[in-house]
Amino acid sequence: MSYLQRKLADLLKKPTSLYQLSTYDESKPIKVVIGSGYTTYSGWLHTDIETLNILKAGDWRQYFKEDSISRILAEHVWEHFTEQDGKTAFANCHTFLKPGGFLRVAVPDGFHPDPAYISMVKPGGTGEGADDHKILYNYRLMTEFLEGLGYKVRLVEYFDEQGQFHKADWSPEDGLIMRSADHDKRNQGGKLVYTSLIVDAIKQ
Repeated sequence: MSYLQRKLADLLKKPTSLYQLSTYDESKPIKVVIGSGYTTYSGWLHTDIETLNILKAGDWRQYFKEDSISRILAEHVWEHFTEQDGKTAFANCHTFLKPGGFLRVAVPDGFHPDPAYISMVKPGGTGEGADDHKILYNYRLMTEFLEGLGYKVRLVEYFDEQGQFHKADWSPEDGLIMRSADHDKRNQGGKLVYTSLIVDAIKQ
């Protein structure tokens, strides 16, 4: 087997994110996507559970220094954790974010007023992947968890208890959420068919 054939075989065996995490430039702001799947955002490090299990502090320390990460992005990841595992993951993110850095997290919104949406995203729901959902967050529960771990919370997009939608100004450059009011193609003609609870959890 030639050198090039061996390198190709090696690449096929290991997740691309493993190479990103071992070669990134520490002199530039560190921006990390958690549970990235097939997303590719320029300037971001893309990770998955094979390379970074966010529940394990040792996995974080393998690649990052404490207080070193500027941005963490997680779209529809936390609903797959139990309450306790979710808090553990939030705490690990807090440890490795730099002061002033933030975690942008999006999950299904438990206060969405459409019963069909709730039926789709609730634990054991009818939507894709909902059979593995462990918790249905709303802005109050999410805020309580995050503030309890020392974050300052900025609500980005959410429904309140009365079914009223709220949306703050936010930049995709700080973390693009596809399942959001402006970026989900299911939202047409001013009707919000699919949105997420989106928050920025800021390390103070």
